Amino acid sequence: MSDTSSPRPPKVELRRIATNGVHLNVATAGAGPAVVLLHGFPHTWQVWSELIGPLSAHHRVIAPDLRGFGASTRAPDGYDAGTLADDIDGILDAVAEPTAAVVAIDAGTPVAVLLALRRPDRIRRLVVMEALLGSLPGAEEFLAAGPPWWFGFHAVPGLAETVLIGHEEQYIDWFLTAGTRSRRVPPDIHDAIINAYTGVDALRCAFSYYRALPTTARHLSDAVAGGRLTVPTLAIGAHPVGAALERQLRPIADDLTGHLMPDCGHIIPLDRPRELLGLVRPFLAADLVAEPT
Repeated sequence: MSDTSSPRPPKVELRRIATNGVHLNVATAGAGPAVVLLHGFPHTWQVWSELIGPLSAHHRVIAPDLRGFGASTRAPDGYDAGTLADDIDGILDAVAEPTAAVVAIDAGTPVAVLLALRRPDRIRRLVVMEALLGSLPGAEEFLAAGPPWWFGFHAVPGLAETVLIGHEEQYIDWFLTAGTRSRRVPPDIHDAIINAYTGVDALRCAFSYYRALPTTARHLSDAVAGGRLTVPTLAIGAHPVGAALERQLRPIADDLTGHLMPDCGHIIPLDRPRELLGLVRPFLAADLVAEPT
């Protein structure tokens, strides 16, 4: 009698990888064409917990804590998208993966797009969601009333971490609640994320991403001026960014598919992981065609 039970997901291995002058905490699982998962704020690699198992059935999943987040080096600088893209490029070198697909959300999205613009030889496919790409045209409607309030608060050097110390849990919980439209974040993930953002230095690193946004915007503008996004790209919007990211990508991308997820909060992999998998797995499946059976 054949075994009809579902296979157990591969074990997630945590390792520290030296890259670009820092050590990043990286979760890996599975085997096959590499897929890199890039989180945003306020996340760690664990924001992808519901996706890693299913994706690792056919892919080698690589999910780092970005520079300054989680268990990665709390570096004094380097939070612009250009430096972060170099961090990820170095991870692929360290794990001997010549190419990869990249799936990114929020602060990870400019990193993924810039890496694909700079290294189209290395990035096979791109899935990006719920972020803006610097000053590229297309987000005017979204920004009509100004950027979200926390952008300015986080951007002032030294202010937010001083004000929030001792209140990290309440502050980060607000983003987790809003980002899932008040639906419940699994307690283990919730607690791990709160812990990762506790303390002055943890907050400083997180807010450094916002303080580096002008540099990130310049990197993106320079990259777009020098070439186009040639890799197949899937842009996914939810609440609140919606179609703004797709509109920014449309003029610069050769192969772009856009999708809006209804009744979904900003943190898509926590709010609607099954629906996200339903979009991502078929898109990534093209990388499996050339794989041996």
